[in-house]
Amino acid sequence: MTTGDLAYAFSLARAVLANVGPDQYDDPTPCASWDVRRLISHYVGASYWFADCVNNGVAPEDDTTESTDYTQNDLLAAYDTGIAAAIEAFEAPGAQDKIVKLPFGELPGRVFMGIATNDVFTHAWDLARATGQPTDLDPEFAAKQTEAARLFVSDAIRGPDGSPAPFGPEQPAPDGASAADRHAAFLGRSL
Repeated sequence: MTTGDLAYAFSLARAVLANVGPDQYDDPTPCASWDVRRLISHYVGASYWFADCVNNGVAPEDDTTESTDYTQNDLLAAYDTGIAAAIEAFEAPGAQDKIVKLPFGELPGRVFMGIATNDVFTHAWDLARATGQPTDLDPEFAAKQTEAARLFVSDAIRGPDGSPAPFGPEQPAPDGASAADRHAAFLGRSL
């Protein structure tokens, strides 16, 4: 398994991030518990977290994906460094088969990489939606991510926004919604 999909998701996410201005940092996002600044902190911080998890074989005890305010410095440079670290970690010899202990279970690196890819893509949609950018992010790739998400997102890990559950209840998608919008609705975002 290659890191091609993860790298592509990162490229989509970076393109969205590059179009966010400081005047938007306090704007709301589709996740009521996050504003744009907090989403960016999670977004950028997660790239480092993915790398740490794979490199160490275990998630850090403290989830620091939101503790650094990347908007205070060159957030694109910070994201580029995190992206490179994550890709390098998943490309390391044996990383795809390595069992990684995560807060939600022990998974082979290749499965974790699929989850990471979905996370990156979904938060790219969140940020695009929050900042008024187009949310129709590569329809074919979006459909692929929805298909993958259906394999691991069950009602047991869904809950209201702000709860410990990582996903909200599935939301309806209007007729004609883009594949990326339908993906977001599946993961609990209101359209």
